[in-house]
Amino acid sequence: MSTKRLDKFQSPQMDLVDLQQQQALKRYIVRSNERERIASELKTKNPMEVDTPERVALRKMMIDPHDGLAIERIIGRDDLFPISYLEAGLRAAKPVCRIELRDRIGRVLGHGTGFLVSPTLLLTNNHVLESCATARFSVAQFNYEVGLDLKERHMKTYRFAPERIFITDQKLDFTIVAIEEVSADGTKLSDFGYLPLIPQSGKGLVGESVSIIQHPSGAPKAVAIRENQIVDVFDDYIHYSTDTMPGSSGSPVFNDEWIVVSLHHSGVPDPSNRTEFIANEGIRISSIIQFVVEQGTQFSDDQKMLLNDIVKEWEVPDHTGEEMVVEELSRSWYEGATGYDTQFLGEEYEVPHPLFRSDLEEDIALLKDGGNVLHYTHFSIVMSKSRRLAYYTVVNIDGNQMKKVGRNDKWYLDSRIESKYQCGPELYKNNALDRGHLVRRLDPVWGEAAEKANKDTFHFTNCAPQHSELNQKSWLDLENYILDNADNANLKVTVFTGPVFQMDDVIYRGVQIPEEFWKIAVMVKKDGNLSATAYLQTQKNLIEDLEFAYGEYKTYQVPLSKIEGMTGLDFENLRNHDPLNQLESVRGYVVEAPGDIKL
Repeated sequence: MSTKRLDKFQSPQMDLVDLQQQQALKRYIVRSNERERIASELKTKNPMEVDTPERVALRKMMIDPHDGLAIERIIGRDDLFPISYLEAGLRAAKPVCRIELRDRIGRVLGHGTGFLVSPTLLLTNNHVLESCATARFSVAQFNYEVGLDLKERHMKTYRFAPERIFITDQKLDFTIVAIEEVSADGTKLSDFGYLPLIPQSGKGLVGESVSIIQHPSGAPKAVAIRENQIVDVFDDYIHYSTDTMPGSSGSPVFNDEWIVVSLHHSGVPDPSNRTEFIANEGIRISSIIQFVVEQGTQFSDDQKMLLNDIVKEWEVPDHTGEEMVVEELSRSWYEGATGYDTQFLGEEYEVPHPLFRSDLEEDIALLKDGGNVLHYTHFSIVMSKSRRLAYYTVVNIDGNQMKKVGRNDKWYLDSRIESKYQCGPELYKNNALDRGHLVRRLDPVWGEAAEKANKDTFHFTNCAPQHSELNQKSWLDLENYILDNADNANLKVTVFTGPVFQMDDVIYRGVQIPEEFWKIAVMVKKDGNLSATAYLQTQKNLIEDLEFAYGEYKTYQVPLSKIEGMTGLDFENLRNHDPLNQLESVRGYVVEAPGDIKL
């Protein structure tokens, strides 16, 4: 295998490119002797035995159990694939783009390759986009391909947004940069999808075939499909013999599951002929992710939210300096707590606890005394055993008796329920997750027991892991609006709140993190009728026919029946007092300001 030298636009950085190639060659030579020794000791050339047992085990975990021939392909005994392999490859190709390097007056300097790794972030090499200035003048060109008719498809061009985020490292030779979400002709970047990055090791074994989707020499998109094999794996790099050409820098290297194994960046020069190459080198995805994680203290909250789309379970050092003080209150603290009052709005307006769908009843966490409802001051909570979070909370709010009480700096585990059913400091410590109050701190803080109610809201049972974007910026103060501005008869409101539990919620530190949260606000209007309005906050497009930007949390007013369907909770007669329930074919409304709420 041979290739030409790298891209012409790299001429100002040829010293860096030469250095990268020489370092790659040094790694190759040092490892060659070791590789031969291992194969000799094992008396085999089988790559499944040459690689470490730990990496082999990790690789097996990533294989779809329905693909019975996967292991045979990996060890080179069989080349049969399900036909869906080609379909998956086409899907993996969509987020790959040509990067056109331009100067400040628009002159084209050369080309590279990059690919989307989140709805708004692109990954390429440092030697392609080495600075914010370079990115600011350059563009990403998607859909630059030749179709079945052998004609070029219509290319979509997007500008970079390095002011939002620009992360680069010369040693690992990578750059992550934000990109505008709409092209000049109005095409959404989300139309091209993205390639998720998996931080775990073991995505590619020595001897396993790999594929590269690339823009060789700046030409339309091409693929080197299973051309050659991984020849070695280092701490931060992978060597493979797949063919590439100038312009391929920044291309994704895939295994047979079309999972990105590495970021292509350099050739390994032949020491006896500098015009030839004996292998190619890519940077391991796990190393890139680790670098980003270790830089976490340098990022703003907005940048962390952008990066969280790359690796949802990423962890960054806690930069707030806040010590989480955790205590457990005595059993006497809870004596006399009656919790939520179902007749708070009036005897004739009883609002009972919701019923559970039959398959969920066994998952309700029981208290040590046999009950299943945790009562606090003016609010109550029902917990899930499997999720270790609240199924729902419900609180009585009396706007006429609200009091100002300072925040509490301590968080509490509830001694009335087994600790294994509560997510404590082990989930929230040293990361960017907020300990989001489900019952808002101010809601039950009224009347003579205001101070006790304030303290009660700092129980981990009333806590849910939330991204700061959700907890601090987007979740409108619905209770305040309803109390202060609505046609509310007596300034009293009952509010149910909870997470939406989905099977595909990401797992972090053993806990599935909810991506959606809901509220139901109930009050008596001056005309004597109940009003029950439901709200959903999400970054998923769960509501049809609504414009929605993935990655941005938005609040929707939705039919109460939709919340019932998503949660498995039955609010019985309450849905009949929902104004949206009376309208046909209503799926929901975006709530951007309190005045958008329909009571």
